[in-house]
Amino acid sequence: MSSTPQDEAVVREVVDRWKSAVDAHEPDRVADEFTQDAIFQGLHPYSVGRPGVAAYYDAQPLDMTAAYRILETRRPAEEVVLAYLDVDFGFTDRPTLNVRISVLLRREDARWRIAHYQVSRLG
Repeated sequence: MSSTPQDEAVVREVVDRWKSAVDAHEPDRVADEFTQDAIFQGLHPYSVGRPGVAAYYDAQPLDMTAAYRILETRRPAEEVVLAYLDVDFGFTDRPTLNVRISVLLRREDARWRIAHYQVSRLG
């Protein structure tokens, strides 16, 4: 159950779309990368579903950007990929925030989406 190039490609496909929407400060587009019933835990109280994701990212600074690196992937089931990411959230007026993010991706129809998102602050 170790990382494979195929699983990393799935993660990049989803996380690149997420990053693009975060960088553009488009909260509804960010939320579209999540399943309808996604469990979302940012650095504030958790929410379930796309409306909570959109509200969370709408409240973020307009200049926030994300840069990520995949640390690990696993495929616990055929239609599920788990990933552990190192993410730097950048800002123009404050220091970069480095966090770890775990995402559980689930294929729905022909598209992979985030079904679970958990942020851990470092240090």
